[in-house]
Amino acid sequence: MFRFEEPAFLYLLILLPVLIAFYLYSNHRRRKAIRKFGDPELMAQLMPDVSKYRPDVKFWFVWTAIGFFAVLLARPQFGSKLETVKRQGVEVIIALDISNSMLAQDVQPSRLERAKRLVSRLVDRMQNDKVGMIVFAGDAFTQLPITSDYISAKMFLETIDPSLISKQGTAIGAALQLATRSFTPQEGVGRTIIVITDGENHERGAVEAAKAAAEKRIQVNVLGVGLPEGAPIPIEGTNDYRRDREGNIIVTQLNESMCQEVAKNGNGIYVRVDNSNNAARAISNEIDKMAKADVETQVYTEFNEQFQAVAWIILLLLLAEMLILERKNPLFRNIHLFSNKNNK
Repeated sequence: MFRFEEPAFLYLLILLPVLIAFYLYSNHRRRKAIRKFGDPELMAQLMPDVSKYRPDVKFWFVWTAIGFFAVLLARPQFGSKLETVKRQGVEVIIALDISNSMLAQDVQPSRLERAKRLVSRLVDRMQNDKVGMIVFAGDAFTQLPITSDYISAKMFLETIDPSLISKQGTAIGAALQLATRSFTPQEGVGRTIIVITDGENHERGAVEAAKAAAEKRIQVNVLGVGLPEGAPIPIEGTNDYRRDREGNIIVTQLNESMCQEVAKNGNGIYVRVDNSNNAARAISNEIDKMAKADVETQVYTEFNEQFQAVAWIILLLLLAEMLILERKNPLFRNIHLFSNKNNK
């Protein structure tokens, strides 16, 4: 396993193309100045000790050394072995509704975007917990298997949109059944499913699936996104809204009663998601109340510093740059002339 302990220093690599541009510009200025004095070929004969290629070689040595120096500051490391460590935490499966009704904008910027930001904050507050993601509309599928890799979780979160599932609907029951099967087989660890939905057009089986999860000691919490009075569903890329067969604008409403019933049967809580951060705090507090057990996680340990090899490369590059003179060695030129004279 390879990593950088201080990856921020890799931003110094942005200087490399800038240095190339500056060097090419300075060469252009120098050649332009030489042309003012006379023909470049004649000037080269008048300055036999001036090398045409050595300044370029010296620049590329220094340029490469600067690149390796940025890598050196970033502290490259190799993990020597993979170990299973135990940390106190819980397992959380987030089931996110991505049906078209989640595009409604009764909460800003939209129900779905608000939900994604809420999930991002929940992941930011996790430390030793494991998290997985399921998306659902008319079907449900796993977006991210349960993991302790929070960076990957947030990356997968950014890719979520309604186009992932073509079949419309709100299959909360299917999402709960899939989430129940997605936890690790480890015993004694606290488990919770967080359903984030507007609850509209839900299919049958949601309450039964919540009861089945609770019987397996899995808590089901529900976050309702939207407002009971509802809002129209915008058509992406246009200024129009979705309409029914009669041409009337469809207004989608938060089905709070259904969300509350699912949470009640899942031994969890229901919280409405509005334009504040109250929902994130409430669900985080609920997770904190859960009994935390030892969560097994595989991590690379005993990371060894690899800066020594990079430092040696930098040293050799700078040493080579110092040994290469910009001008030709006159001693070698005299030997060459003397050899040509003897041959004649």
